[in-house]
Amino acid sequence: MKIGKLKETDRKVLSDKLEAYNKRHLPGSLEGEIQIGIYDEAGSLIGGLDAGMTVDKMLYLSTIFVKEKYRGHGVGRRLMYEMEKQAAEIGADLIRLDSFSWEGVGFYEKLGYEVIGHYTIREGFEEYFYMKRI
Repeated sequence: MKIGKLKETDRKVLSDKLEAYNKRHLPGSLEGEIQIGIYDEAGSLIGGLDAGMTVDKMLYLSTIFVKEKYRGHGVGRRLMYEMEKQAAEIGADLIRLDSFSWEGVGFYEKLGYEVIGHYTIREGFEEYFYMKRI
């Protein structure tokens, strides 16, 4: 045996094998993606999000961002509500997401997301894990 850098073709093989293994345990998994943008009158992006089904009926919110000057004006809330609506339409039962301490901590809790995990890397640098059943 020897250890070396994983070849790109082997990386795909591992991913495919893991997916096949997981499907044996999660036969009802859903597929789907949600991408939502909010634009100003000139067509410039104000904010948006990207989420996708991961396993079973769980949607993972990987990215949400709102330009700083629009924060605190309900843009993020509108994005989240629209995502939740679309998630329910594609059959998701729950939504999960991660947030660093300087990102959306507090914001997600106001929207009904529950902290299901948290760890501190160092002072002022923490990561939170959230979930909401829909």
